[in-house]
Amino acid sequence: MGSNLVKILSNSDTVSEVVPSSRNETNLFSFDETSKTINTSKPDLIINAAAKVGGILANDTYRADFILENLKININILESIVKYPQIKLINLGSSCIYPLNAEVPTKEESFMTGKLEPTNSPYAMAKIAAIEMGNALKNQYGHEIINLMPTNLYGPKDNFDLKSSHVIPGLLTKFHKAIVEKKSSIEIWGSGKPKREFLYVDDLARAIEFLLDIEWKYDLLNIGSGDEITIKELALLIKKITNYEGEIKFDNSKPDGNPRKLLDSQKIKSLGWEPSTSLTNGLELTYDWFKKNNSIF
Repeated sequence: MGSNLVKILSNSDTVSEVVPSSRNETNLFSFDETSKTINTSKPDLIINAAAKVGGILANDTYRADFILENLKININILESIVKYPQIKLINLGSSCIYPLNAEVPTKEESFMTGKLEPTNSPYAMAKIAAIEMGNALKNQYGHEIINLMPTNLYGPKDNFDLKSSHVIPGLLTKFHKAIVEKKSSIEIWGSGKPKREFLYVDDLARAIEFLLDIEWKYDLLNIGSGDEITIKELALLIKKITNYEGEIKFDNSKPDGNPRKLLDSQKIKSLGWEPSTSLTNGLELTYDWFKKNNSIF
């Protein structure tokens, strides 16, 4: 998300200067380093796109890493701006903050109303803590902070590692690898029945650009495409885009995760924002980038 956001905002009439800081430039696990970056750059606004992220396998396997690392990142950023109430903050969260049995499409009002989906609850708890910390700073010190909850993101520069990626980059890698290795079939975790909503990364970046120019009426805002697709339908679409000719097999012994995830994004849409990239077009753009920039295969 970060690098694509820099691309969009660097060409925006709304922003005078973008000061990016990657994980190689600032160790967000260190309060001293985080504070130094903020003290030196003196930003008007911080967009927190930093996180340890992954799919079902990574979330369920490295549960301690996911909650500890994400808590450290958010604590250090938020504590570093305590003495700067003039700094505005846009905090990027995740739709996994909502309860497993929340009403679908899920409204912002479902926040903190039930139990979390168990496979990624540590990650979700870290994101929930960031929201609560942000609200506490607003109340005690007067910061302007908005928490954006995007649906499943995908796009160029994503993590395409099969062991730690989200579903779309993982499937693109799996299909491409099967083509290169001439495999007659590929196996996908779960039944293929769960439904998911996806948002192209540039659409989220443009939503953030849009929010820079308006008053922040809400503490929490969902950002999604409004469209959902089953994992099986997604796999078939990626099969077509990659021109894979083999068979798709689903491993029902593996977990499906949440059966349905679709956000209600009417609040941000009522403010005037709309996504502009269809899933098919976004997948084609992502796969083109993958083939040009990934030397694994």
